[in-house]
Amino acid sequence: MVLINGTTIKMTKGDTLRTQIILSDSEGQEYVPAEGDSIRFAMKKTYADAEPLIVKNIPTDTLLLHLEPADTKNLEAPMNYIYDIEMTYANGDVDTFIAKAKLMLMEEVY
Repeated sequence: MVLINGTTIKMTKGDTLRTQIILSDSEGQEYVPAEGDSIRFAMKKTYADAEPLIVKNIPTDTLLLHLEPADTKNLEAPMNYIYDIEMTYANGDVDTFIAKAKLMLMEEVY
């Protein structure tokens, strides 16, 4: 089961997540990534953690975030994790356009 409400994702550990990322500029117009742009998803248990538990590059041609079953299968659940998504532009500028977001991981039956 996967439910998405704004920037909150609720899913069962070991499930598959595929969700479309929508980009817009400061005027609300759709932003199409330029050549050399990159997008990254990172998830931690707490902000103080030294390393993310999951890091996924999001393809700029599809803008599809894909978590595979193995990404969450061995994580603690039930647990609320935090994540962000950032764009690194071809010129080196970085924009964390989703921050302080929550992924609620629920336990599976088996």
